[in-house]
Amino acid sequence: MFVSTPRSLREAWIALAGLSAVFLFEMLDNSILNVALPTIGRDLNTSTTALQWVSNSYAVVFGGLMLVFGAVADRFGRRRVMLAGLVLLGVASLATVFVTSVAALIAVRSVMGVAAAMTTPGSIALAFRLFEGDDLRVRAMTLISTVGLVGLAIGPPLGGFVLAVADWQVLLLVNVPIAVLAIIGIGRGVQPDTEADLHRDPADILGGVLGTATIVLALVVPTFFVERGTGSWLPWTAAALTAAAAVLYVVRARAASHPLLDPKLVARPLVASGLAYKAATGLAAAGLTYLVTLQLQLDWGWSPALAAAGMLPQVVVLIAAGPLVNRFVRRTGLDRAAWLGAACVVAGLAVYALLGRLGYLPVALALVLVAVGIRVVGAVAGVNVLKGLPENRTSIGAALVDTASQVTAAAGVAVSGTVLAVMFSGGIAQHGWSGLQTAQFENAITVGGLLLTAMSAALAGWAFLHARKAGLLDGRLRSAVSG
Repeated sequence: MFVSTPRSLREAWIALAGLSAVFLFEMLDNSILNVALPTIGRDLNTSTTALQWVSNSYAVVFGGLMLVFGAVADRFGRRRVMLAGLVLLGVASLATVFVTSVAALIAVRSVMGVAAAMTTPGSIALAFRLFEGDDLRVRAMTLISTVGLVGLAIGPPLGGFVLAVADWQVLLLVNVPIAVLAIIGIGRGVQPDTEADLHRDPADILGGVLGTATIVLALVVPTFFVERGTGSWLPWTAAALTAAAAVLYVVRARAASHPLLDPKLVARPLVASGLAYKAATGLAAAGLTYLVTLQLQLDWGWSPALAAAGMLPQVVVLIAAGPLVNRFVRRTGLDRAAWLGAACVVAGLAVYALLGRLGYLPVALALVLVAVGIRVVGAVAGVNVLKGLPENRTSIGAALVDTASQVTAAAGVAVSGTVLAVMFSGGIAQHGWSGLQTAQFENAITVGGLLLTAMSAALAGWAFLHARKAGLLDGRLRSAVSG
Protein backbone atom coordinates (compact mmCIF):
# COMPACT_ATOMS: atom_id res chain seq x y z
CA MET A 1 0.00 0.00 0.00
CA PHE A 2 1.31 3.43 -0.92
CA VAL A 3 2.60 5.65 1.87
CA SER A 4 3.33 8.56 -0.50
CA THR A 5 2.04 9.88 -3.81
CA PRO A 6 3.29 7.75 -6.75
CA ARG A 7 5.66 9.62 -9.04
CA SER A 8 4.99 7.43 -12.08
CA LEU A 9 2.44 4.97 -13.44
CA ARG A 10 4.89 2.16 -12.75
CA GLU A 11 4.93 2.93 -9.03
CA ALA A 12 1.13 2.66 -9.01
CA TRP A 13 0.84 -0.44 -11.22
CA ILE A 14 -0.97 -2.56 -8.63
CA ALA A 15 -3.65 0.06 -8.08
CA LEU A 16 -3.96 0.79 -11.82
CA ALA A 17 -4.36 -2.92 -12.57
CA GLY A 18 -7.27 -3.08 -10.13
CA LEU A 19 -8.89 0.12 -11.42
CA SER A 20 -8.45 -1.00 -15.04
CA ALA A 21 -10.16 -4.29 -14.21
CA VAL A 22 -13.18 -2.31 -12.99
CA PHE A 23 -13.44 -0.43 -16.28
CA LEU A 24 -12.86 -3.66 -18.20
CA PHE A 25 -15.90 -5.15 -16.50
CA GLU A 26 -18.10 -2.19 -17.47
CA MET A 27 -17.12 -2.26 -21.14
CA LEU A 28 -16.84 -6.03 -21.60
CA ASP A 29 -20.04 -6.97 -19.80
CA ASN A 30 -22.68 -5.68 -22.21
CA SER A 31 -20.64 -6.22 -25.39
CA ILE A 32 -19.99 -9.88 -24.62
CA LEU A 33 -23.60 -10.50 -23.55
CA ASN A 34 -25.25 -8.89 -26.58
CA VAL A 35 -23.85 -11.64 -28.81
CA ALA A 36 -25.69 -14.19 -26.69
CA LEU A 37 -29.12 -12.52 -26.68
CA PRO A 38 -30.58 -14.73 -29.45
CA THR A 39 -29.28 -17.84 -27.65
CA ILE A 40 -30.69 -16.61 -24.33
CA GLY A 41 -34.05 -15.91 -26.01
CA ARG A 42 -34.28 -19.47 -27.34
CA ASP A 43 -32.99 -21.07 -24.13
CA LEU A 44 -35.35 -19.15 -21.82
CA ASN A 45 -38.24 -18.97 -24.33
CA THR A 46 -38.63 -15.23 -23.89
CA SER A 47 -40.27 -12.40 -25.80
CA THR A 48 -38.39 -9.69 -27.69
CA THR A 49 -39.37 -7.03 -25.14
CA ALA A 50 -38.26 -9.13 -22.17
CA LEU A 51 -35.01 -9.96 -23.95
CA GLN A 52 -34.34 -6.25 -24.50
CA TRP A 53 -34.68 -5.68 -20.76
CA VAL A 54 -31.89 -8.18 -20.13
CA SER A 55 -29.59 -5.41 -21.40
CA ASN A 56 -31.70 -2.38 -20.45
CA SER A 57 -32.18 -3.38 -16.80
CA TYR A 58 -28.43 -3.23 -16.27
CA ALA A 59 -28.02 0.11 -18.06
CA VAL A 60 -30.97 1.79 -16.34
CA VAL A 61 -30.02 0.68 -12.82
CA PHE A 62 -26.37 1.53 -13.45
CA GLY A 63 -27.12 5.00 -14.78
CA GLY A 64 -29.80 5.75 -12.22
CA LEU A 65 -27.76 4.93 -9.13
CA MET A 66 -24.35 6.39 -10.04
CA LEU A 67 -24.97 9.77 -8.41
CA VAL A 68 -26.37 8.18 -5.26
CA PHE A 69 -23.41 5.86 -4.81
CA GLY A 70 -21.03 8.68 -5.68
CA ALA A 71 -22.45 10.62 -2.74
CA VAL A 72 -22.28 7.52 -0.54
CA ALA A 73 -18.61 6.96 -1.46
CA ASP A 74 -17.70 10.56 -0.62
CA ARG A 75 -19.23 10.06 2.82
CA PHE A 76 -18.16 6.53 3.75
CA GLY A 77 -15.03 5.91 1.70
CA ARG A 78 -14.42 5.42 -2.01
CA ARG A 79 -12.23 2.36 -1.59
CA ARG A 80 -14.70 0.76 0.83
CA VAL A 81 -17.72 1.28 -1.47
CA MET A 82 -15.79 0.02 -4.50
CA LEU A 83 -14.65 -3.16 -2.76
CA ALA A 84 -18.22 -3.83 -1.56
CA GLY A 85 -19.46 -3.35 -5.13
CA LEU A 86 -16.87 -5.76 -6.48
CA VAL A 87 -17.94 -8.43 -4.00
CA LEU A 88 -21.57 -7.87 -5.05
CA LEU A 89 -20.52 -8.18 -8.70
CA GLY A 90 -18.80 -11.51 -8.07
CA VAL A 91 -21.78 -12.91 -6.17
CA ALA A 92 -24.30 -11.76 -8.81
CA SER A 93 -22.19 -13.22 -11.60
CA LEU A 94 -22.00 -16.58 -9.80
CA ALA A 95 -25.79 -16.49 -9.37
CA THR A 96 -26.12 -16.70 -13.16
CA VAL A 97 -25.43 -20.43 -12.91
CA PHE A 98 -28.81 -20.88 -11.18
CA VAL A 99 -30.86 -18.77 -13.62
CA THR A 100 -33.74 -20.67 -15.23
CA SER A 101 -36.06 -17.84 -16.34
CA VAL A 102 -35.76 -14.46 -18.02
CA ALA A 103 -37.20 -12.75 -14.91
CA ALA A 104 -34.38 -14.21 -12.82
CA LEU A 105 -31.83 -13.10 -15.41
CA ILE A 106 -33.22 -9.56 -15.43
CA ALA A 107 -33.00 -9.54 -11.63
CA VAL A 108 -29.36 -10.68 -11.76
CA ARG A 109 -28.57 -8.05 -14.39
CA SER A 110 -30.19 -5.39 -12.21
CA VAL A 111 -28.01 -6.40 -9.25
CA MET A 112 -24.98 -6.22 -11.52
CA GLY A 113 -26.10 -2.70 -12.45
CA VAL A 114 -26.03 -1.81 -8.74
CA ALA A 115 -22.50 -3.24 -8.51
CA ALA A 116 -21.43 -1.20 -11.56
CA ALA A 117 -22.85 1.98 -10.02
CA MET A 118 -20.82 1.29 -6.87
CA THR A 119 -17.56 0.63 -8.71
CA THR A 120 -17.26 2.40 -12.06
CA PRO A 121 -17.30 6.08 -10.95
CA GLY A 122 -14.83 5.15 -8.22
CA SER A 123 -12.28 4.02 -10.81
CA ILE A 124 -12.06 7.59 -12.14
CA ALA A 125 -12.12 9.18 -8.70
CA LEU A 126 -9.42 6.91 -7.27
CA ALA A 127 -7.22 7.26 -10.37
CA PHE A 128 -7.47 11.03 -10.04
CA ARG A 129 -6.60 10.93 -6.33
CA LEU A 130 -3.61 8.61 -6.82
CA PHE A 131 -1.57 11.34 -8.49
CA GLU A 132 -0.99 15.05 -8.02
CA GLY A 133 0.02 16.26 -11.50
CA ASP A 134 -2.40 16.60 -14.43
CA ASP A 135 -0.01 14.74 -16.75
CA LEU A 136 -0.03 11.57 -14.64
CA ARG A 137 -3.77 11.86 -14.10
CA VAL A 138 -4.45 12.04 -17.84
CA ARG A 139 -2.06 9.15 -18.52
CA ALA A 140 -3.70 7.03 -15.81
CA MET A 141 -7.21 7.68 -17.14
CA THR A 142 -6.03 7.00 -20.69
CA LEU A 143 -4.58 3.67 -19.59
CA ILE A 144 -7.74 2.67 -17.72
CA SER A 145 -10.01 3.65 -20.63
CA THR A 146 -7.77 1.79 -23.11
CA VAL A 147 -8.16 -1.43 -21.14
CA GLY A 148 -11.93 -0.90 -21.14
CA LEU A 149 -12.01 -0.25 -24.88
CA VAL A 150 -10.05 -3.44 -25.50
CA GLY A 151 -12.81 -5.23 -23.59
CA LEU A 152 -15.43 -3.53 -25.76
CA ALA A 153 -13.61 -4.65 -28.91
CA ILE A 154 -12.95 -8.26 -27.95
CA GLY A 155 -16.36 -8.80 -26.33
CA PRO A 156 -18.32 -9.88 -29.45
CA PRO A 157 -15.70 -12.30 -30.90
CA LEU A 158 -14.95 -13.71 -27.45
CA GLY A 159 -18.66 -14.18 -26.81
CA GLY A 160 -19.09 -15.96 -30.14
CA PHE A 161 -16.19 -18.30 -29.39
CA VAL A 162 -17.49 -19.15 -25.91
CA LEU A 163 -20.99 -19.86 -27.23
CA ALA A 164 -19.50 -22.33 -29.70
CA VAL A 165 -18.14 -24.49 -26.87
CA ALA A 166 -20.14 -23.63 -23.72
CA ASP A 167 -23.47 -22.37 -22.34
CA TRP A 168 -24.28 -18.64 -22.34
CA GLN A 169 -24.02 -18.49 -18.52
CA VAL A 170 -20.24 -18.80 -18.89
CA LEU A 171 -20.18 -15.31 -20.43
CA LEU A 172 -21.26 -13.71 -17.16
CA LEU A 173 -18.97 -15.93 -15.11
CA VAL A 174 -16.09 -14.09 -16.82
CA ASN A 175 -16.85 -11.25 -14.41
CA VAL A 176 -15.77 -13.34 -11.41
CA PRO A 177 -12.00 -13.43 -12.12
CA ILE A 178 -12.15 -9.77 -13.19
CA ALA A 179 -13.74 -8.85 -9.85
CA VAL A 180 -11.11 -10.88 -7.96
CA LEU A 181 -8.30 -9.10 -9.85
CA ALA A 182 -9.86 -5.72 -9.08
CA ILE A 183 -10.28 -6.55 -5.38
CA ILE A 184 -6.62 -7.57 -5.09
CA GLY A 185 -5.33 -4.53 -6.97
CA ILE A 186 -7.44 -1.98 -5.15
CA GLY A 187 -7.06 -3.67 -1.77
CA ARG A 188 -3.26 -3.70 -2.04
CA GLY A 189 -2.61 -0.61 -4.11
CA VAL A 190 -5.07 2.02 -2.88
CA GLN A 191 -4.95 3.53 0.58
CA PRO A 192 -8.18 3.77 2.60
CA ASP A 193 -9.71 7.23 2.79
CA THR A 194 -8.88 9.28 5.84
CA GLU A 195 -11.46 11.35 7.72
CA ALA A 196 -10.06 14.48 6.07
CA ASP A 197 -10.84 12.99 2.63
CA LEU A 198 -14.53 12.46 3.44
CA HIS A 199 -17.46 14.61 4.47
CA ARG A 200 -20.25 13.87 6.92
CA ASP A 201 -23.03 16.11 5.65
CA PRO A 202 -26.53 14.70 6.27
CA ALA A 203 -27.84 12.62 3.38
CA ASP A 204 -30.51 14.20 1.18
CA ILE A 205 -32.82 11.21 0.78
CA LEU A 206 -35.58 13.05 -1.08
CA GLY A 207 -33.01 14.56 -3.44
CA GLY A 208 -31.55 11.11 -4.02
CA VAL A 209 -34.98 9.72 -4.94
CA LEU A 210 -35.77 12.60 -7.29
CA GLY A 211 -32.32 12.50 -8.89
CA THR A 212 -32.50 8.75 -9.44
CA ALA A 213 -36.02 8.99 -10.86
CA THR A 214 -34.92 11.73 -13.28
CA ILE A 215 -31.97 9.73 -14.60
CA VAL A 216 -33.90 6.45 -14.84
CA LEU A 217 -36.71 8.12 -16.77
CA ALA A 218 -34.22 9.91 -19.03
CA LEU A 219 -32.63 6.55 -19.88
CA VAL A 220 -35.97 4.82 -20.49
CA VAL A 221 -37.61 7.53 -22.61
CA PRO A 222 -35.40 6.97 -25.70
CA THR A 223 -36.32 3.29 -25.73
CA PHE A 224 -39.99 4.22 -25.72
CA PHE A 225 -39.55 6.67 -28.62
CA VAL A 226 -37.63 4.14 -30.71
CA GLU A 227 -40.00 1.24 -29.93
CA ARG A 228 -43.39 3.00 -29.89
CA GLY A 229 -42.72 5.91 -32.24
CA THR A 230 -43.75 9.54 -31.94
CA GLY A 231 -47.42 8.72 -32.40
CA SER A 232 -47.70 6.83 -29.10
CA TRP A 233 -48.73 8.51 -25.85
CA LEU A 234 -46.24 6.54 -23.74
CA PRO A 235 -42.93 8.19 -24.76
CA TRP A 236 -44.40 11.69 -24.49
CA THR A 237 -45.86 10.94 -21.06
CA ALA A 238 -42.52 9.54 -19.91
CA ALA A 239 -40.73 12.61 -21.29
CA ALA A 240 -43.11 14.90 -19.38
CA LEU A 241 -42.49 12.93 -16.17
CA THR A 242 -38.75 13.22 -16.75
CA ALA A 243 -38.99 16.99 -17.07
CA ALA A 244 -41.19 17.21 -13.96
CA ALA A 245 -38.80 15.07 -11.92
CA ALA A 246 -35.84 17.18 -13.09
CA VAL A 247 -37.58 20.42 -12.08
CA LEU A 248 -38.50 18.99 -8.68
CA TYR A 249 -34.92 17.86 -8.17
CA VAL A 250 -33.54 21.33 -8.95
CA VAL A 251 -36.06 22.92 -6.58
CA ARG A 252 -35.11 20.43 -3.87
CA ALA A 253 -31.37 20.92 -4.45
CA ARG A 254 -31.69 24.68 -4.08
CA ALA A 255 -33.79 24.41 -0.94
CA ALA A 256 -31.90 21.62 0.87
CA SER A 257 -29.16 22.47 3.36
CA HIS A 258 -27.07 19.53 2.13
CA PRO A 259 -28.28 18.55 -1.37
CA LEU A 260 -27.26 15.32 -3.09
CA LEU A 261 -25.45 17.44 -5.66
CA ASP A 262 -25.10 21.16 -5.03
CA PRO A 263 -26.07 23.07 -8.22
CA LYS A 264 -23.42 25.67 -7.33
CA LEU A 265 -20.73 23.00 -7.72
CA VAL A 266 -22.04 21.93 -11.12
CA ALA A 267 -22.14 25.59 -12.20
CA ARG A 268 -18.42 26.04 -11.60
CA PRO A 269 -16.90 26.86 -15.01
CA LEU A 270 -14.36 24.03 -15.01
CA VAL A 271 -16.98 21.47 -13.95
CA ALA A 272 -19.64 22.71 -16.35
CA SER A 273 -17.25 22.75 -19.30
CA GLY A 274 -15.97 19.22 -18.61
CA LEU A 275 -19.51 17.85 -18.35
CA ALA A 276 -20.61 19.61 -21.53
CA TYR A 277 -17.62 18.25 -23.47
CA LYS A 278 -18.39 14.75 -22.18
CA ALA A 279 -22.07 15.17 -23.10
CA ALA A 280 -21.16 16.26 -26.63
CA THR A 281 -19.07 13.14 -27.23
CA GLY A 282 -21.61 10.79 -25.63
CA LEU A 283 -24.36 12.16 -27.86
CA ALA A 284 -22.21 11.90 -30.98
CA ALA A 285 -20.84 8.41 -30.33
CA ALA A 286 -24.19 6.77 -29.67
CA GLY A 287 -26.09 8.60 -32.41
CA LEU A 288 -23.48 8.00 -35.09
CA THR A 289 -23.02 4.32 -34.20
CA TYR A 290 -26.79 3.79 -34.31
CA LEU A 291 -27.18 5.41 -37.74
CA VAL A 292 -24.11 3.79 -39.30
CA THR A 293 -25.08 0.33 -38.07
CA LEU A 294 -28.53 0.65 -39.66
CA GLN A 295 -27.10 2.13 -42.85
CA LEU A 296 -24.55 -0.62 -43.41
CA GLN A 297 -26.98 -3.48 -42.83
CA LEU A 298 -30.39 -2.18 -43.92
CA ASP A 299 -29.57 0.35 -46.64
CA TRP A 300 -26.43 -1.19 -48.13
CA GLY A 301 -27.32 -4.82 -47.35
CA TRP A 302 -24.11 -5.74 -45.56
CA SER A 303 -24.10 -8.86 -43.41
CA PRO A 304 -23.72 -8.40 -39.61
CA ALA A 305 -20.13 -9.68 -39.82
CA LEU A 306 -19.25 -7.29 -42.66
CA ALA A 307 -20.97 -4.42 -40.84
CA ALA A 308 -18.90 -5.20 -37.73
CA ALA A 309 -15.79 -5.01 -39.91
CA GLY A 310 -17.04 -1.69 -41.24
CA MET A 311 -16.91 -0.27 -37.71
CA LEU A 312 -13.26 -1.32 -37.28
CA PRO A 313 -11.77 2.14 -38.06
CA GLN A 314 -13.49 3.49 -34.98
CA VAL A 315 -12.44 0.54 -32.82
CA VAL A 316 -8.80 0.73 -33.96
CA VAL A 317 -8.56 4.44 -33.20
CA LEU A 318 -10.20 4.08 -29.79
CA ILE A 319 -7.76 1.35 -28.77
CA ALA A 320 -4.54 2.47 -30.43
CA ALA A 321 -4.68 6.23 -29.87
CA GLY A 322 -3.84 6.15 -26.14
CA PRO A 323 -0.09 6.98 -26.32
CA LEU A 324 -0.73 9.65 -28.97
CA VAL A 325 -3.43 11.24 -26.81
CA ASN A 326 -1.01 11.53 -23.88
CA ARG A 327 1.57 13.33 -26.00
CA PHE A 328 -1.07 15.54 -27.60
CA VAL A 329 -2.53 16.62 -24.25
CA ARG A 330 0.95 17.23 -22.82
CA ARG A 331 1.79 19.49 -25.77
CA THR A 332 -1.47 21.44 -26.03
CA GLY A 333 -2.70 21.51 -22.42
CA LEU A 334 -6.00 20.27 -21.00
CA ASP A 335 -8.25 23.11 -22.16
CA ARG A 336 -7.03 23.29 -25.74
CA ALA A 337 -7.04 19.49 -26.05
CA ALA A 338 -10.65 19.39 -24.89
CA TRP A 339 -11.99 21.85 -27.44
CA LEU A 340 -9.89 20.41 -30.27
CA GLY A 341 -11.23 16.94 -29.41
CA ALA A 342 -14.79 18.26 -29.38
CA ALA A 343 -14.15 19.97 -32.74
CA CYS A 344 -13.12 16.58 -34.18
CA VAL A 345 -16.39 15.09 -32.97
CA VAL A 346 -18.46 17.87 -34.55
CA ALA A 347 -16.47 17.63 -37.79
CA GLY A 348 -16.99 13.86 -37.92
CA LEU A 349 -20.75 14.24 -37.51
CA ALA A 350 -20.85 16.92 -40.21
CA VAL A 351 -18.90 14.71 -42.62
CA TYR A 352 -21.36 11.87 -42.03
CA ALA A 353 -24.45 14.06 -42.36
CA LEU A 354 -23.33 15.73 -45.60
CA LEU A 355 -21.35 12.95 -47.32
CA GLY A 356 -22.29 9.68 -45.62
CA ARG A 357 -24.77 8.63 -48.30
CA LEU A 358 -22.05 8.81 -50.99
CA GLY A 359 -20.12 5.69 -49.94
CA TYR A 360 -18.10 3.98 -47.27
CA LEU A 361 -15.02 6.25 -47.31
CA PRO A 362 -16.87 9.30 -45.89
CA VAL A 363 -18.48 7.00 -43.30
CA ALA A 364 -15.07 5.64 -42.29
CA LEU A 365 -13.67 9.18 -42.06
CA ALA A 366 -16.56 10.21 -39.85
CA LEU A 367 -16.01 7.22 -37.56
CA VAL A 368 -12.30 8.03 -37.27
CA LEU A 369 -12.85 11.74 -36.52
CA VAL A 370 -15.46 11.02 -33.85
CA ALA A 371 -13.26 8.31 -32.32
CA VAL A 372 -10.30 10.71 -32.11
CA GLY A 373 -12.49 13.28 -30.41
CA ILE A 374 -13.91 10.75 -27.97
CA ARG A 375 -10.42 9.58 -27.05
CA VAL A 376 -9.10 13.08 -26.36
CA VAL A 377 -12.17 14.39 -24.54
CA GLY A 378 -12.46 11.19 -22.53
CA ALA A 379 -8.93 11.66 -21.22
CA VAL A 380 -9.26 15.31 -20.18
CA ALA A 381 -12.93 16.05 -19.39
CA GLY A 382 -12.97 13.92 -16.25
CA VAL A 383 -9.75 15.49 -15.00
CA ASN A 384 -11.19 18.99 -15.44
CA VAL A 385 -14.42 18.11 -13.64
CA LEU A 386 -12.60 16.62 -10.66
CA LYS A 387 -10.12 19.52 -10.56
CA GLY A 388 -13.05 21.91 -10.33
CA LEU A 389 -14.64 20.16 -7.33
CA PRO A 390 -13.64 20.05 -3.66
CA GLU A 391 -11.43 17.05 -2.84
CA ASN A 392 -14.19 15.46 -0.74
CA ARG A 393 -16.60 15.45 -3.70
CA THR A 394 -14.50 13.52 -6.24
CA SER A 395 -16.66 10.37 -6.28
CA ILE A 396 -19.90 12.17 -7.02
CA GLY A 397 -17.98 14.23 -9.59
CA ALA A 398 -16.83 11.06 -11.33
CA ALA A 399 -20.38 9.72 -11.17
CA LEU A 400 -21.61 12.95 -12.73
CA VAL A 401 -19.19 12.54 -15.65
CA ASP A 402 -20.45 9.00 -16.32
CA THR A 403 -24.08 10.06 -15.92
CA ALA A 404 -23.67 12.91 -18.43
CA SER A 405 -22.27 10.43 -20.95
CA GLN A 406 -24.97 7.82 -20.31
CA VAL A 407 -27.91 10.24 -20.57
CA THR A 408 -26.69 12.02 -23.69
CA ALA A 409 -25.85 8.69 -25.34
CA ALA A 410 -29.47 7.70 -24.81
CA ALA A 411 -30.51 11.07 -26.24
CA GLY A 412 -28.36 10.46 -29.32
CA VAL A 413 -30.16 7.19 -30.03
CA ALA A 414 -33.52 8.85 -29.34
CA VAL A 415 -32.87 11.69 -31.80
CA SER A 416 -31.69 9.30 -34.52
CA GLY A 417 -34.52 6.82 -33.92
CA THR A 418 -37.20 9.50 -33.81
CA VAL A 419 -36.05 11.09 -37.08
CA LEU A 420 -36.13 7.68 -38.76
CA ALA A 421 -39.58 6.94 -37.32
CA VAL A 422 -40.95 10.22 -38.68
CA MET A 423 -39.30 10.20 -42.13
CA PHE A 424 -39.30 6.49 -43.04
CA SER A 425 -42.56 4.82 -44.07
CA GLY A 426 -43.11 1.11 -43.45
CA GLY A 427 -41.12 -1.41 -41.47
CA ILE A 428 -37.48 -0.40 -41.46
CA ALA A 429 -36.24 -3.96 -40.82
CA GLN A 430 -38.20 -5.45 -43.74
CA HIS A 431 -36.31 -6.72 -46.77
CA GLY A 432 -36.77 -5.32 -50.26
CA TRP A 433 -37.06 -1.57 -49.77
CA SER A 434 -38.66 0.42 -52.55
CA GLY A 435 -36.82 3.28 -54.21
CA LEU A 436 -38.93 5.72 -52.19
CA GLN A 437 -37.99 4.03 -48.92
CA THR A 438 -34.30 4.12 -49.81
CA ALA A 439 -34.56 7.84 -50.50
CA GLN A 440 -36.47 8.36 -47.25
CA PHE A 441 -33.80 6.55 -45.27
CA GLU A 442 -30.96 8.50 -46.86
CA ASN A 443 -32.78 11.78 -46.20
CA ALA A 444 -33.39 10.66 -42.61
CA ILE A 445 -29.72 9.95 -41.91
CA THR A 446 -28.85 13.37 -43.36
CA VAL A 447 -31.39 15.14 -41.17
CA GLY A 448 -30.51 13.01 -38.14
CA GLY A 449 -26.80 13.60 -38.72
CA LEU A 450 -27.31 17.37 -39.01
CA LEU A 451 -29.37 17.43 -35.80
CA LEU A 452 -26.67 15.52 -33.95
CA THR A 453 -24.04 17.87 -35.39
CA ALA A 454 -25.96 20.95 -34.24
CA MET A 455 -26.60 19.54 -30.76
CA SER A 456 -23.01 18.41 -30.30
CA ALA A 457 -21.68 21.75 -31.58
CA ALA A 458 -23.95 23.65 -29.17
CA LEU A 459 -22.68 21.60 -26.22
CA ALA A 460 -19.05 21.99 -27.33
CA GLY A 461 -19.45 25.74 -27.83
CA TRP A 462 -21.06 26.14 -24.42
CA ALA A 463 -18.23 24.09 -22.90
CA PHE A 464 -15.60 26.23 -24.65
CA LEU A 465 -17.09 29.44 -23.26
CA HIS A 466 -17.18 28.04 -19.71
CA ALA A 467 -13.65 26.68 -19.99
CA ARG A 468 -12.48 30.11 -21.14
CA LYS A 469 -14.29 31.65 -18.18
CA ALA A 470 -12.54 29.21 -15.86
CA GLY A 471 -9.18 30.18 -17.38
CA LEU A 472 -9.88 33.88 -16.90
CA LEU A 473 -10.89 33.34 -13.27
CA ASP A 474 -7.77 31.27 -12.65
CA GLY A 475 -5.60 33.96 -14.24
CA ARG A 476 -7.14 36.67 -12.06
CA LEU A 477 -6.64 34.56 -8.95
CA ARG A 478 -2.98 34.02 -9.78
CA SER A 479 -2.50 37.74 -10.42
CA ALA A 480 -4.12 38.58 -7.10
CA VAL A 481 -1.90 36.08 -5.26
CA SER A 482 1.30 37.26 -6.96
CA GLY A 483 0.35 40.89 -6.38
